[in-house]
Amino acid sequence: MDITYKPYIDPEFESLIERINPPRVCIDNDTFPDCTLVKVDSANKQGMLLEMVQVLTDLDLIISKSYISSDGGWLMDVFHVTDQLGNKVTEQSLLCYIQEGICTSRQASKGVKRKNGLEEAHQEASTGRMVLEMTGIDRPGLMSEMSAVLAELGCHISNAVAWTHNGRVACIIYVEDGSDHGPKIEPCRVAHIQAQLENVVEAHHYKDEPRSLRLSPPAASQTHRERRLHQIMAAEGDYEESCSCCGCTGDDIYGYEKWREGQSKRCNRTHVQVESCKKMGYSLVSVRSRDRPKLLFDTLCALMDLQYVVSHAAISSEGSVAIQEYYLRHKNGGTLDSEGEKRKVIRCLTAATERRASHGLRLEICTKNRTGLLSDVTRIFRENGLSITRAEIGTRGEKAIGTFYVKDVSDDHVSPRTVEIVRQEIGGTIIVGNKSPSGASPEASFSRTRGSSGSGIEEGPRLSFGSLLWAQLERLSNNFRPIKS
Repeated sequence: MDITYKPYIDPEFESLIERINPPRVCIDNDTFPDCTLVKVDSANKQGMLLEMVQVLTDLDLIISKSYISSDGGWLMDVFHVTDQLGNKVTEQSLLCYIQEGICTSRQASKGVKRKNGLEEAHQEASTGRMVLEMTGIDRPGLMSEMSAVLAELGCHISNAVAWTHNGRVACIIYVEDGSDHGPKIEPCRVAHIQAQLENVVEAHHYKDEPRSLRLSPPAASQTHRERRLHQIMAAEGDYEESCSCCGCTGDDIYGYEKWREGQSKRCNRTHVQVESCKKMGYSLVSVRSRDRPKLLFDTLCALMDLQYVVSHAAISSEGSVAIQEYYLRHKNGGTLDSEGEKRKVIRCLTAATERRASHGLRLEICTKNRTGLLSDVTRIFRENGLSITRAEIGTRGEKAIGTFYVKDVSDDHVSPRTVEIVRQEIGGTIIVGNKSPSGASPEASFSRTRGSSGSGIEEGPRLSFGSLLWAQLERLSNNFRPIKS
């Protein structure tokens, strides 16, 4: 028998640098009149940049500019942030939350709460609830059919999110037992639930069409939910049909000029350019696209999943156009040398920027939570000829909050009469947003339709998961130490 010996390394040694030099977060509200500066100095590690951006985007903050320098073992990053209305972030409890969130994002043991990320994964794992992940070919009524099956089986959907892109759909649904036996689904029921859902998913698929459905406990998954959506859609190859508008490799000035010409004609496509900087030891990747919330997060998800490390970056915007420049290397230290690597990076980044670009009319719903609610809402959409292009729904106490992007199945505009019919059938409060294919501006106007009495329309604030989290910060603020602006 062969005996091998390995040196023992104390697990605490890996975090020694972090404990000696903990992250320093400085929040500056004095330098610029129109934005808040979030400056971070910290020991660097793989994925730290994405974690910091994740904290900011989970609060629905807009990153208008960013300067990133994280080459070697240390990082110095600066983020220019505003709220959804373009105002500086001045609420003290929120500023404390940002500081604590960034400082503890690298310490899983402290478990900072997040509206879309690890909080839900840990929460669902601790209660034994199930997570359903589904990918496949998109078709009208698919979510309605799946939620109807779950409702018929006595399952309650506590959270759900779904994206569509390039004819494919990906969704993550948190499922719990709707009976009086508690939220945990008994193992004997799991196989039956999965079999019923597989029948729905496969009903309109051909044998060679990709689809996947998995129902399992989330204990092993510690991935941010929206990043997980990027991963499962990329695994289905949705990026293979993505084509960067005049995407090019090398110093293709002609391609850039064509892209600028397309922007002047209100083209919504993305342009990705890859250049080699061998003398500096980097590859330069430039991304130009329509600006929208969470764009930086989506781009970093794609780069990290492709095993690239961002050493330096500059993020800015010119009106409605976002410009991102990344100096990066592969995790193994190499650069993008082959044409195949460059083409894959171009396609993956194009897909990452376009997956969240929702087409259709935005409907934000707030109503009393109940078992089968998602089934009823999606059924009402389907019966009125509406197809869902993106959706996100969650619960807060006895209320269910949902955002749906819908379009007419015949590709016509959604008529106000259809919206009014949907409002009457669903009930509660419905906010109708502007139709915006690539991400509405923070100043987009909203109208609130009262769901109880009257059919008048009045202006109302935007409903979002981030705003719900903001409402809880006052209660949590006593646990944070004060900071100086």
